Amino acid sequence: MGLKSTLHNLKEKYRGTKMAPAFNALHTFLYLPNSTTQGGTHIKAADDLKRTMNTVIMSLIPCLIFGMFNAGYQHHLALGDIQAVTGGFFSSEFWTMSNFLVGFWKILPLVIVSYCVGLGVEFLFAIIKNHEIEEGYLVTGMLVPLIVPVDIPLWMLAVAVIFGVVIGKEVFGGTGMNILNPALTIRAFLFFAYPTWMSGDKVWVHGAVERDNLIAAGQNIDAISGETILGGLAQNLDMLGQTANVWNAFMGFIPGSVGETSTLLIILGGLFLIFAKIGSWRIMLSSVVGALAMGLIFNFIADSGWIAETSKFHSLMNTTFWHHLLIGGFAFGIVFMATDPVTASQTNRGKWIYGFLIGFISIMIRVFNPAYPEGVMLAILLMNVFAPTIDHYVVQGNVKKRLKRMKVKSA
Repeated sequence: MGLKSTLHNLKEKYRGTKMAPAFNALHTFLYLPNSTTQGGTHIKAADDLKRTMNTVIMSLIPCLIFGMFNAGYQHHLALGDIQAVTGGFFSSEFWTMSNFLVGFWKILPLVIVSYCVGLGVEFLFAIIKNHEIEEGYLVTGMLVPLIVPVDIPLWMLAVAVIFGVVIGKEVFGGTGMNILNPALTIRAFLFFAYPTWMSGDKVWVHGAVERDNLIAAGQNIDAISGETILGGLAQNLDMLGQTANVWNAFMGFIPGSVGETSTLLIILGGLFLIFAKIGSWRIMLSSVVGALAMGLIFNFIADSGWIAETSKFHSLMNTTFWHHLLIGGFAFGIVFMATDPVTASQTNRGKWIYGFLIGFISIMIRVFNPAYPEGVMLAILLMNVFAPTIDHYVVQGNVKKRLKRMKVKSA
């Protein structure tokens, strides 16, 4: 008896019971549904929620694989086992099996925990509430490992995933009903509940925290510094003073969250989503415009001398405006989370406003809060809340214009 027939028999056996949603989800995930609508007029399309989610996952795979190589590269670089990359994106110092294996064995557990815990919660809620299981967590489960430090404890990740799925999505009614991006809700929980594991100069390089613990215990070994570019700029350090540093930031050969470092691969993923008509180019473009506008304003303030060079705000204000696009999680957040079709604005004009404010507020938070220089997470969550309001006023504005035209014609 084949797997398909076995699943079909189990589906029939548990039809109408509490376990029916679980078997339906597994069956439709592996195979196409064998039931179709009859009669009437229907919209025919090749895409559905599952295919849409899988397309987004495909766009994330290059960031995941690169993150595995980069995690091992940063680890070996910090230990002094290898030299810094000198040969560009296809450098032999980076694409080595030793780098990949270190990253693979550190990041794979993050992916497994994210999917097992998140899908487990969704299955549980589907069984309790007796509704079908949506495929919405397929993308969230891949996003979560890419936006956390490589050494985040697995139990912390599990707790955060439970919080994010329950509070960020299920309490609102499940996939399509949530007002906050679930992946960012999970990251926000981690940041505020366990800040020492989500910030600082040690959490971004595998082994740095354990090595510091050994030093504190009296062992004579060198400490590992894994300062990110944003962290250094927040401390008024010149982290982008050389062209090579800017190039490394664009390529991704820098410490950071697992999948957020390579702006190049993020751009390619964004172009793929735009080509597949899943990601909104309006949100992406307007977010970039908003970030550049805020960056230019801060550059003007820094050049004018209104802020003293000793000020804690000066370094980030003085950072070349377009460099803000290459550092931190800005590009990743804009491409893969600001464009979430559920939590983003739905109207075309609303998308321009929504995206511009995300970019504008992201750089504002980055500069004015040096203790937390990564502002894109909070900016997206804030605009998630205001997206329905933006759409409301856009729709009302269009209604008033049409009513005005009708009055003019009737007159």
